[in-house]
Amino acid sequence: MYVTETTHTQTTPPGAAGRPRSPEFRLAADALRGLRQDLFQDAFAYRPLPRMGVDGPLTRRLSGSPRWYAGWTPHAVVAALGVMSMTLALSSSFDSGLFVLLCGLLALAPVLLTLVRPVGAFWFSLGASTVAAVLGRGGWSDWPWLPGSFLAHLVVLTVVALRTRPRTAASMWVMTAVYGFVFGNAFGGHRYDTNVTPMLFLSALILLIVAVWHIRREAAQEVTAQQTVTEHERSRRTLLEERTTIARELHDVVAHHMSVVAIQAEAAPYRVENPPEELEKAFATIRENAVAALTELRRVLGVVRAEDYAAPDAPQPTLADLDGLLANVREAGLTVEKAVTGAVRELPQGVELSAYRIVQEALSNTLRHAPGASARVEIGYVLGGLGLRIVNSPPPAPHLIKPSPGAGHGITGMRERVSMLNGEMTTGPTEDGGYELTVFLPVPTATVIEEDT
Repeated sequence: MYVTETTHTQTTPPGAAGRPRSPEFRLAADALRGLRQDLFQDAFAYRPLPRMGVDGPLTRRLSGSPRWYAGWTPHAVVAALGVMSMTLALSSSFDSGLFVLLCGLLALAPVLLTLVRPVGAFWFSLGASTVAAVLGRGGWSDWPWLPGSFLAHLVVLTVVALRTRPRTAASMWVMTAVYGFVFGNAFGGHRYDTNVTPMLFLSALILLIVAVWHIRREAAQEVTAQQTVTEHERSRRTLLEERTTIARELHDVVAHHMSVVAIQAEAAPYRVENPPEELEKAFATIRENAVAALTELRRVLGVVRAEDYAAPDAPQPTLADLDGLLANVREAGLTVEKAVTGAVRELPQGVELSAYRIVQEALSNTLRHAPGASARVEIGYVLGGLGLRIVNSPPPAPHLIKPSPGAGHGITGMRERVSMLNGEMTTGPTEDGGYELTVFLPVPTATVIEEDT
């Protein structure tokens, strides 16, 4: 009989240090930790204020030097507020000479310091306010902030709150309250009617406005980022769907041709009386290779088929069916013309199908985005391939049907078709305000000759 001895390991030290902390204690500890990180850790680190962006609705209209100088607008505003604080300090002082100038500089310096060391400017503002209050001779209500220091400290709180996060602004307000009560009551005594309450009220109102601005800006950035991600995913999904469609169509086209090759290779020896043994073996090899290629093609391309996908019963459209497409869009209200140049001939089915789909999508875009406009379809048969040009006129200004906003997915699908055939495609507006699409689909000369034969 075996006796299992259990060993208990004590991970929590006994005594008061091992007692679980209360939620209030943890909350206070987190608050002190955040206060230390916001206002004490790297308080005087060099963080220059960057230039303002010049891509806004107003600055975008400027050019040259005015637009460059517009980027320094925040710096100019801060400097102007610093000058106002200094002027107020000079005009409200009862002294003259060096003490007046010193009080003005003590009001100006913290404001300018926010441009390079924002958190350090807060601490410098508290120190400068103390020195100015001790040296200056303010009224009964000018303790612990003289008028110039009062305005300067509000400006410092506002600028630092704009440049940092809302938690830092809350920490600054708490330290301002502590400073005001300590110096206003402990050192001011009952002789002074302190201005701590106006400072705390105005600073809380300003910091609340800045916090709301921060929240709105972060929400707008998150929405913009989400919209960008959504648009990217939508484009990617559209591209994958278009590739899937093209792969299915190519599967049907190639599978048809390979099946024909296999059947003809099997039937060819029976069309010749007493065929040589070498000929029978050659046709048998052709049939075996065709069947093997067809099996491998179905295995590779078959993975893109959905489980509920059914192959179309009708043959895939070609350029010969283009007149029916034009008739449909004319019934929808689009005036369209067709022009064909070069020697019309039958091209590989993949090229014919892609050309038909490109014309179809281009005319659909004209119906959606340029209601009331007219279109022209030009098809050029050249020795090296097939050229397409679909151009539409600008839509008339007064029109009952409003254009539908597009996300460019139709253009993405057309580019995918062209790239899979190693073709070229260009799109862009015309000089008269319309839109033009040009495509070239290459066809090897050997393939053209074989199709013609």
